[in-house]
Amino acid sequence: MSRLQLALNVNDLEESIAFYSTLFGAEPAKRKPGYANFAIADPPLKLVLIENPGQGGSVNHLGVEVEDSASVDAEHLRLGRAGFAATEERDTTCCYAKQDKFWVENAPNGERWEVYTVLADSETFSAEVSDSDGCCGHAVTAEPEPSASACC
Repeated sequence: MSRLQLALNVNDLEESIAFYSTLFGAEPAKRKPGYANFAIADPPLKLVLIENPGQGGSVNHLGVEVEDSASVDAEHLRLGRAGFAATEERDTTCCYAKQDKFWVENAPNGERWEVYTVLADSETFSAEVSDSDGCCGHAVTAEPEPSASACC
């Protein structure tokens, strides 16, 4: 199963969880400090909320969640043949999940798109605790709570 992913920056995580729980009639599939995601069946959507005070209401990034790594590979090949530039990330930890993915680098308006599959859950937001451009282009600190602009 594939589904679109919409990652939103939110000012207040708890207020946003309450709103989207009511809007979609579903509770978050995963909650961590500063982060929540919903796996919505109808419409098929992975809604990700990233607490980022002062940036609420803006798109963090967009994505397509696919079933497995073979599907990631197939999409990477298909889009590469179409001339799309991509940055590949394998066995990476991002947004409390171990993932295989790639990022489309040349969207016409600069929006960030990822194609990914979740391999396993993780207790950490990102494996890159000192990389200033860590998970999903997100500045990562040693704290488990995300505090900057972009991640899944």
